[in-house]
Amino acid sequence: MRPLRTFVAGLGQMGLSHALSYSRNPGFEIVGLHNRTPVVPGPELAAYPQLDSFATGLALKPDLVSINTYTDSHADLAVAAMQAGAHVFVEKPLAATVADAERVVECARRTGRKLVVGYILRHHPSWIEFIRLARSLGPPFVMRMNLNQQSSGAAWILHKRLMHSTSPVVDCGVHYLDVMLQITDAAPVLVSGMGVRLTDEIAADQVNYGHLQVQFADGSVGWYEAGWGPMISETAFFVKDVMGPRGSVSIVMEEGARSADIDTHTRTARIRLHHAALREDGGFTQADDIMSMQDEPGHQELCDREQAFVLDAITRDRDLAKHMDDAVRSLAVVLAADRSMRERRAVTL
Repeated sequence: MRPLRTFVAGLGQMGLSHALSYSRNPGFEIVGLHNRTPVVPGPELAAYPQLDSFATGLALKPDLVSINTYTDSHADLAVAAMQAGAHVFVEKPLAATVADAERVVECARRTGRKLVVGYILRHHPSWIEFIRLARSLGPPFVMRMNLNQQSSGAAWILHKRLMHSTSPVVDCGVHYLDVMLQITDAAPVLVSGMGVRLTDEIAADQVNYGHLQVQFADGSVGWYEAGWGPMISETAFFVKDVMGPRGSVSIVMEEGARSADIDTHTRTARIRLHHAALREDGGFTQADDIMSMQDEPGHQELCDREQAFVLDAITRDRDLAKHMDDAVRSLAVVLAADRSMRERRAVTL
């Protein structure tokens, strides 16, 4: 089959990584790149035309449009691309509201176009194993997760821009709520959230730190925390821990890992599985299992795997109905948490 003619919109950190994936995979042919402001994409992408608008890219009749822009533009761009006949890859979160996310999914179903949302952890072998082990421990589950980022310089500038359209709990939280929803098959029923504005450099109605708690129909509970900024602590910035009646499983980070290193956002280093079973004398029946994850993919290789999934979904006509529904469900939880922060009350789902 001929390569998929691909138009990439948004050349920030993730957009550039995905563009590199397309350039290295013979199943794709980049026909244009577009960013709201001019960027220097690097030598590997320098030969591709930089287009002056999203409409110019659609006029090239691409087979695939890769949307890596700010969250509040995702829905309109995705719908425009599918109505123009293109399949769509869109970075997470799918949209800024549940209604917009549902509108995008409805358009994909109506047009028959493939819609893949950027849940990159779904393509990570270590995270797939972590979820499998966690499911063996319950239900019910206690799921504790966070991703705090101590940012400065260009990273802090980027985070301040992101907060114009999404809070840290929403932007990063969809990944980890998606993980929680894969661990428990139960529906989320109650969400509460709290947020704090820790800097005068953002608007009065924005928060750069927040956490949420979610209760599930099977009695499981989940906790997620996210913060951005120069004041964020490096202590326990990366917690991925699940407990159930039969034990617990945790991702153990390497000593000296830093939150500003994007590879730490997906790297697992080691998985620790603890068994709760006791002997008659009260001691544990077996020691904890420590599983090394030394050969796991880095950030760019993970992007390559994600875009290989996109290629497979399109060329083999995969059914993405559950993938799309899951994207809406995880978004609904984090948006409910964001609403809970602002209204200072728990939100029933």
